Amino acid sequence: MDTSDIGRRIAYWRSERGYTQSDFGHLMGQTKRWVQSLEGGQRQQDPRLSVLVRAAEILRVPLEQLLTDTAPRPPADSAPPADALRVIDALYAPERDDDPPARHVMQRRLDYCCVAFQACHYAALARDLPALLADAERATHAAPVGEQGEAQALLSRVYQLVTSYLHKYGAATAIPAALAADRGLAAAERSGDPVQMGAAARRVAKSLVYQQRPAAAVEFATTAARRLADGLTDRGALGLSTLGMLYLSAALAESSQERTTDRVRAAGGYVDEAGEVAAQQGADLDEDFTQFGPTNVVLHRMDVLLRFEDGWSALEAAEGATPQALAGMTRERQAGHRVAIARASLLTRDKDAAGAALLQADELAPEEVRGRPDTVNLVKDVVRVTRDPGPALRTLAERCGLRA
Repeated sequence: MDTSDIGRRIAYWRSERGYTQSDFGHLMGQTKRWVQSLEGGQRQQDPRLSVLVRAAEILRVPLEQLLTDTAPRPPADSAPPADALRVIDALYAPERDDDPPARHVMQRRLDYCCVAFQACHYAALARDLPALLADAERATHAAPVGEQGEAQALLSRVYQLVTSYLHKYGAATAIPAALAADRGLAAAERSGDPVQMGAAARRVAKSLVYQQRPAAAVEFATTAARRLADGLTDRGALGLSTLGMLYLSAALAESSQERTTDRVRAAGGYVDEAGEVAAQQGADLDEDFTQFGPTNVVLHRMDVLLRFEDGWSALEAAEGATPQALAGMTRERQAGHRVAIARASLLTRDKDAAGAALLQADELAPEEVRGRPDTVNLVKDVVRVTRDPGPALRTLAERCGLRA
């Protein structure tokens, strides 16, 4: 058997599947150091076939893909779902020449879509966003000079929502999401509204992370926060929520890089800055549909620790959010928190807790669990490492399109 470069191929497919070395080691029943040795070539001289079979199963590739340098085939889940494709097509559709609806009508439709997003009704978004985007584009061209600012602000907010929706599908929609984010920022700058500029900037920062440019995302988010801080603070709770979310965006971008002491400290510092803004704001609010406040800061602190693969600290941080406060959050945030609990529990080898958290997330918001590639992969990982998943978890796996 040709064993050369097996470690390099494993590293390639591990990265393609979004696993860190610690994640992959956990699924293999090994340590991060073991994975580093395997990928670095120290364990390539006599790899056991059982090890390669297990690695191929976890990485979801044929065994021969680890043994030969055939051209990598794209992952089966690399294409966006049909609903997302309709929204993507709307980004490139030619502009119609009929009159747009009145702005108050479009604002009402936009508010409905934002509420649908928070409720994880993504099918409803896919149905309504294409027409809303087309109408908002036409409205900016038809608006009188004195009303251009409001029209551009509404258009920016629509593009921001398109970006957030497309980000739900991860790498498969990263490019059109980046396009929508850039268009949203351009419209926000034309509006002159610091709230829209700050909100659009954090979508751009997240898009930079999906483009594998987390350092640029940190710089972009922090620069926007510094530039807009005074104008946002003057806008009261709405501006403070926008400013706080920029700091949280910087924290998530910082924690998307390889863990170092300096990066852990920097990411924690950005969360702390957001916490100061939340304290100034005084309560959990839903200004501009951000859900920003002390509880959101706690949830982001947990997410940052998870990205740094510190499951124990993430679970400890989660204790800072009271059940009452969590119950006041949107279904999207509540379900996302349960998914985060599942990830942390898997990192700490509490497989039963991971499965229970996933079932709770699915009960709250099925589309947040079954339609997102990252969460579906988490379901697969939890089922794989659980000796007896039980009927409920097996059913969830089947509903996610997995073999349970």
